[in-house]
Amino acid sequence: MLPISVCIIAKNEEKHIEECLKRLKPYHYEIVLVDTGSTDRTLDIATRYTDSVYHFDWTDDFSAAKNYAIDKASNDWILSIDCDEYVEGIDEPALQKLMTQLPQNAGRILIRNRLTENGQVSFEQVRVTRFFNRKFFHFEGAIHEQVEYRDNTILSKSVFPAPITVLHVGYDGTEEEMHAKSLRNIALLKRELEQTGPDAYLYYQLAQSCMKLKDYQKAYEWFNLGLSMDVNPKLDYVQAMVTSYGYCLLAMKRYEEALQLLNIYDVFAVTADFVFLMGLIYMNNALFSEAIEEFQKCTTMEQFSTEGINSYRAFYNIGVICECTGHKEEARKYYQKCGDYEMAKVRLREM
Repeated sequence: MLPISVCIIAKNEEKHIEECLKRLKPYHYEIVLVDTGSTDRTLDIATRYTDSVYHFDWTDDFSAAKNYAIDKASNDWILSIDCDEYVEGIDEPALQKLMTQLPQNAGRILIRNRLTENGQVSFEQVRVTRFFNRKFFHFEGAIHEQVEYRDNTILSKSVFPAPITVLHVGYDGTEEEMHAKSLRNIALLKRELEQTGPDAYLYYQLAQSCMKLKDYQKAYEWFNLGLSMDVNPKLDYVQAMVTSYGYCLLAMKRYEEALQLLNIYDVFAVTADFVFLMGLIYMNNALFSEAIEEFQKCTTMEQFSTEGINSYRAFYNIGVICECTGHKEEARKYYQKCGDYEMAKVRLREM
């Protein structure tokens, strides 16, 4: 058994907590659960899986609660997950090797976000820093908290891809739940922004919350504030911010303005997500040959966040272009490449 403590904060999570803890049980890690005021069955369920259950008075600060949890852990190596995140797999021999070789580095676990849209289930994946040695790291930020060095003189965090995969189901809630969550996040982010001053990451998170509310005008304003700052294009959140900004422009039907992203193509076309976005931008500007070229390029790329971006989603859009331009047999060929993708199956039935 590896000397790892899994730290979780919870409040009224009876919907998710049992599955979360059940997935952890086979690994025999210490589980530390900090409750911030549950009134449902969360605590009853948690005590079936761990004796390390603590209470923390909620202060509208996720980092404060998570740091309290890691302080209660018996081990220095911490895996921090949320109640709506279920471990799918851990390569323990590989993880042990990394813990030995890189004790002062933090591990970025792979999180698969499950989404349901129009009855179609899809997945997005992202690596997030959640595995670390508490001697060197802790959490900072009241919301959308991040793992940072305890020693603030160290300017850049050294990270490694941790062989840990987690399924996140938190985006699969009802529309009402997601609406309430976004409003809560916006209030906390604005408060933190008042305390910290201009911050590109906070602007990005505010824009993302507004996108979830379909308040595209406000999202556009936050995105522009974030992108106007001196940001490092290699950072994951900056790449995500640029791509989300492009989708915001499309939602606002600012198609010509979206074409200006061509000016940064060479910097950001390192993932299929940005290339796919450019395909959509060309498509909405009736530049169909250029759009097809981008979608085809997607299918050759290995790095992506959204499932299907480099396969069936790209083939589907090529099919749509072919069908709309009168090349129905060519369209049929691309729809057939989409496998069980429901939207492609619909087009094939209607052709």
